[in-house]
Amino acid sequence: MKLDTKSLRYLNNADWKVLAAVESGSRNHEVVPTPLIISIAKSSAGDVQRSVSLLARSGLIAKVATAKYDGYRLTYGGLDYLALHGLQKSSIIYSVGNQIGVGKESDIFVVSDEKGEQKVLKIHRLGRVSFKKGVKNKRDYARTRTQKERGAGSWMYMSRLAAMKEYAFMTALKDAGIEVPTPLGQNRHQIVMSLVDGFPLRQIDKVPDPAGLYAELITIIVRLAHLGLIHGDFNEFNIMIKEVEKPDQEISLVPVVIDFPQMVSIDHANAKEYFDRDVDCIKKYFSRRFGFVSDNDGPHFKAVRKAIAHDTETKRLDAKVEASGFSKKMAKDLDAYMREHNIDGDREGDDPDTESEDDGGEASANENEEEITPATEDAIGVDAK
Repeated sequence: MKLDTKSLRYLNNADWKVLAAVESGSRNHEVVPTPLIISIAKSSAGDVQRSVSLLARSGLIAKVATAKYDGYRLTYGGLDYLALHGLQKSSIIYSVGNQIGVGKESDIFVVSDEKGEQKVLKIHRLGRVSFKKGVKNKRDYARTRTQKERGAGSWMYMSRLAAMKEYAFMTALKDAGIEVPTPLGQNRHQIVMSLVDGFPLRQIDKVPDPAGLYAELITIIVRLAHLGLIHGDFNEFNIMIKEVEKPDQEISLVPVVIDFPQMVSIDHANAKEYFDRDVDCIKKYFSRRFGFVSDNDGPHFKAVRKAIAHDTETKRLDAKVEASGFSKKMAKDLDAYMREHNIDGDREGDDPDTESEDDGGEASANENEEEITPATEDAIGVDAK
């Protein structure tokens, strides 16, 4: 799904009010009645009609031909604009540049702030693949569900939950000293994070010390478990490798972990399955890519759980994330939605089923050779008055 920001600069305050009104009405309506849009926007019918025409031409809202009444639904483009507008108003981003990655359920762009500092924008798009494959009815509005259940299971709400979850976990992990991108902001289904100057592990053919890098990655998996967490999608797609020069001028390879929508608590019902899968992914990848096989067949979940029980010093981050606002109910709703729609990360053998051949590259500075220039970036900080 492409992100076209050209219309952003042409929207005025009245247009933003109408777009926000459609979003607000979408909580209880698949198609938001035009009179309700007028009521929420607190504008005249004429002003709303002018804005509706502009928003529809720009693809930010859409009229549903089969609807029994006059109304509009919010599109992913409209949700994108609302989130970008919020991030711009918070001075987190100013311009949008090149797309550097596409996952099955997300899009990744380079963005800049007003000072020109480059960052990464991740747009969660839960349901994109399942819509294409016909797993559920369009926009997940099943006729047998109640109005409350339809809102809780909608593509907008779940994409927003995925962003909230990722931002909360990334913040907690960064505070705990785990190498992850620095979280910089979150609005609706979008996250802004620091740009990692490195390459995805899957793009690296040789490393000077495969055993050392393997041991470091396994240590990260175990350390996460002691923090009360399991990544759930720990593989070559979601590990960035950056080069760090030591004081003695030696180059050290430092892994940076990315992508956290699948992350679960160590107390999750499927914790053992996810832990074993993370370990197995690294073992298989190092054997195939680097020809390295560890003499140790561990770590084993049972042994790690036993060690965690005796670890009285490490503070658990699953509880910290819950305290930050991402509740157990939110986690349960998101987990159920991802299982129902077969959303299971970017492991090898998965078919991204997207418009790009690039399956990940969440925060790579080098993955896309094209630099951001004034000709390729699109400023979003200009509001028509």
